[in-house]
Amino acid sequence: MTSIVPAHSVGRIGMSCADGVATVMIDNPARHNALSLAMWHALATTLKEADSNPDVRCIVLRGAGEAAFAAGADISEFEKVRVNAADNIAYDEAVENATGLLYELSKPSIAMVGGICYGGGMAIAVNCDMRIVANHSRFAIPAAKLGVGYGYVGISRLSALVGPSRAKEIFFTARAFYADEAYAMGLANRLTMPGDLETTTMDYARLIARNAPLTIASVKLSVAHSLREPEDRDIAACEASARACFDSQDYIEGRRAFMEKRKPVFRGV
Repeated sequence: MTSIVPAHSVGRIGMSCADGVATVMIDNPARHNALSLAMWHALATTLKEADSNPDVRCIVLRGAGEAAFAAGADISEFEKVRVNAADNIAYDEAVENATGLLYELSKPSIAMVGGICYGGGMAIAVNCDMRIVANHSRFAIPAAKLGVGYGYVGISRLSALVGPSRAKEIFFTARAFYADEAYAMGLANRLTMPGDLETTTMDYARLIARNAPLTIASVKLSVAHSLREPEDRDIAACEASARACFDSQDYIEGRRAFMEKRKPVFRGV
């Protein structure tokens, strides 16, 4: 597993690749995988690396250990890196850069959530395409307990996922809620037993990785544009990406594999 984050920093972001799946590890278990400012920068770098790797078809994000996905930002360093409004601008830019890159990835992403998923951890999970969740996991956005402001983009993406009333409840109460409630509100795609989380997630990721990349990218594009304001939607680009699938070698491969009763081997061209 490669590691990105300066050696003197607490925590790291690691990545490993196998079977078409890149696993990005948020690794700071002593602090429930809270992310330092250096880790937010490293997460952005790692996501770019994974997205540009032609051998990667799906990206899984997970936390180290079994106690937490990510407890959010490392509040212990706020007295140094987030002291005032000016510092906060730079800090928010780092967080928004990482989560924005995650949301805009050309490849599908899955959050493998086991344990605590608070604050910035929820921001990471929400910006993934899917969330597979162990049933002991807990979620919260404690911003209202800290006096922290959240930007429009993060709130709008959560609202699009769970609905405006649920998004308000999550922010207004700042309370923790469990996986069954996350599933009921649409935050979790699937629930698993803790011992089955990794197997279930990786089976899903490998299933996605075997499917046609151009089709998946086209669907991602259309879903993303459907969530934009009407004047910002590029429906022509979405339709063009769908049509391009029919001119691809993968479409030929898919047809032939079906007729020959074998599994297709897609190359993304």
